[in-house]
Amino acid sequence: MATPAPDADPALRDAAEAHLRALAGADARLREDQWRAVRALVVERRRVLVVQRTGWGKSAVYFVATALRRAAGAGPTVIVSPLLALMRNQIAAAERAGIHAHTVNSTNPEEWERTYDAVAQGTVDVLLISPERLNHPEFRDRVLPGLAAGAGLVVVDEAHCVSDWGHDFRPDYRRIRTLLEELPPDVPVLATTATANARVTRDVAEQMETGDRTPTLVLRGSLDRESLRLSVVRLPDSASRLGWLAEHLDRLPGSGIIYTLTVAAAAETAAFLVGRGHDVRPYTGQTDPQERARAEEDLLANRTKALVATSALGMGFDKPDLGFVVHLGAPQSPVSYYQQIGRAGRGLPRAEAVLLPGAEDREIWKYFASLAFPPEETVRHTLAVLAEADGPLSLPRLETRVDLGRGRLEQMLKVLDVDGAVRRERGGWTATGRPWTYDADRYAAVAAAREAEQRAVLDYIATGSCRMEFLRRQLDDPEAAPCGRCDNCAGPAWPARVDPEAHRAATAHLHRPGVPIEPRRRWPTGMAALGVDLTGAIPAGLRAEEGRALARLTDIGWGTTLRRLLAEDAPDQPVDDAVFRAVVEVLAAWPWQRRPAGVVAMPSRRRPRMITDLARRLCEVGRLAPVGTLGYRTPDGAGPRRHNSAQRLASLWHALTLEDALRQRLDALDGPVLLVDDQTDTGWSLTVAAARLREAGADAVLPLVLAARA
Repeated sequence: MATPAPDADPALRDAAEAHLRALAGADARLREDQWRAVRALVVERRRVLVVQRTGWGKSAVYFVATALRRAAGAGPTVIVSPLLALMRNQIAAAERAGIHAHTVNSTNPEEWERTYDAVAQGTVDVLLISPERLNHPEFRDRVLPGLAAGAGLVVVDEAHCVSDWGHDFRPDYRRIRTLLEELPPDVPVLATTATANARVTRDVAEQMETGDRTPTLVLRGSLDRESLRLSVVRLPDSASRLGWLAEHLDRLPGSGIIYTLTVAAAAETAAFLVGRGHDVRPYTGQTDPQERARAEEDLLANRTKALVATSALGMGFDKPDLGFVVHLGAPQSPVSYYQQIGRAGRGLPRAEAVLLPGAEDREIWKYFASLAFPPEETVRHTLAVLAEADGPLSLPRLETRVDLGRGRLEQMLKVLDVDGAVRRERGGWTATGRPWTYDADRYAAVAAAREAEQRAVLDYIATGSCRMEFLRRQLDDPEAAPCGRCDNCAGPAWPARVDPEAHRAATAHLHRPGVPIEPRRRWPTGMAALGVDLTGAIPAGLRAEEGRALARLTDIGWGTTLRRLLAEDAPDQPVDDAVFRAVVEVLAAWPWQRRPAGVVAMPSRRRPRMITDLARRLCEVGRLAPVGTLGYRTPDGAGPRRHNSAQRLASLWHALTLEDALRQRLDALDGPVLLVDDQTDTGWSLTVAAARLREAGADAVLPLVLAARA
């Protein structure tokens, strides 16, 4: 089909621009590709994919198209959005244009019924939902059929998430294809993204082309961001990067975002900057939703200098005057980096994007890569378990039969659901019995693409050529050219030096030892299926006290040292004096109710020398009684590594034991026991050991480990 000339339908264009002015101000005019998209949606009822840079005005397209469609009597627009921050911004923008928008998400269940009634009554112009909502049993079965039949427009925001080749693939997004297949043929569909290379663009466009219909109209523009000044500042260590940030934060223009790779790093960085007198707030997926909303509002109103955030603050966060984005650690893809720096400078002539790469970045990337789709044997076993079950199995019940952690298990089930092999029901998951193929070649190709992206990030850091051109080429922008603004084009904008006092303060902060370890308080669900008669709350008489770790493995201070010390290929040897002194500092600062009287070491097949030597030295320095080491019933210890709570607990419950000599020394002890191990992950090793020690008569058990995983 030939594309109409841009000046066709002048009356419709006038109406469209009137709606745009209500949204964006009296001087606003539609760009030519904005108008092409609006006309294709409103007049031709086509499916359109818009790939345009952040700040181009993609949301204006769907709000203008919504206003025109509603004026013509069409049903509401359904927008699938990935993040709550995006939803809040879009609702505010819609209200400015006189468009009545509502959202259904995990934070507002008290409003769901009112929203469903308003949709049924026709008073909702825009309904924003998360992709996860598409498979919520009640919404899928009760609300979605009517929406699909009566929608006036369907919008897929951040559409690169549809493709597993994209930098932020989400299994729930692939359900959108099923939604599109069920739409009446005259319902237009708009997909938008700022971060899709040619491969992702083709994949998304093909997924939009359900049935016998006109090919997707792809409108792709230049991805240059004329306001952004890109810089890389290479510093020798974590303390230097934190010190640099504290020293230069006030020089960065306006307010902005400081991105970190992990939740622990966000908390650590925010705490240090606050201690240095800066007004910043942490923002992660673990932050309370109400606190996140307040933090967003404070940043939007310039009441805070920066949010120190993980990728939980990203797609769609709309603050036109955001003055800077700093990355403390490099994301694992250039496309993801481009997306995140795109938050800055939308409505400013100049904004700063500064990358402070770290030596630990590749280790963090490796960890995230380990969470990829499970091997075929595990997937087939899961399908067999579901097929043999009498009814739906919840995630806790599945964990007793499938050795995967909760998050990875749920992610796998979502992929299988999209593929049609399983289905989410009230009460859990069921197998559909439909044939399913493990696409090993595709999974391997996606993994290889991720590795190539990581190499490209390292190339971006090292390049002496234009940085913006580099990023645009990674996104297959045919107009990529030197920007003339970045540190390689125009010279360094920021010094690679750190004030000595700021460096000393950062060093002291990062090397403050001690992270609390919360004790487990409840046994996992369904343990009887694994032959373990444990249920409900852990009795107080068997429970460990709050423990301590020297640091988290994800920390940017001691975490760096501990990652090397506890690496898979690291030798089993005593910890050095610096680490031992830090452990002693943890003990000195521990506000226990009663001082420990003795030390018990955990058994270990991998690091017995390290743990027993650490326990011995702690006895000497603290004048504590050496109680001994717990044992295993069999030479293989607790068996193969287990990945979820139920499986881990079962293996440990049957394996850990106390020898008679240890019991006798425990009887003679007057006071709590210090329980020493190298690291804790799920927490069940310490929990079972504490239960065994309390059963044997220990007054209390105080776990002490070198590293905690989270």
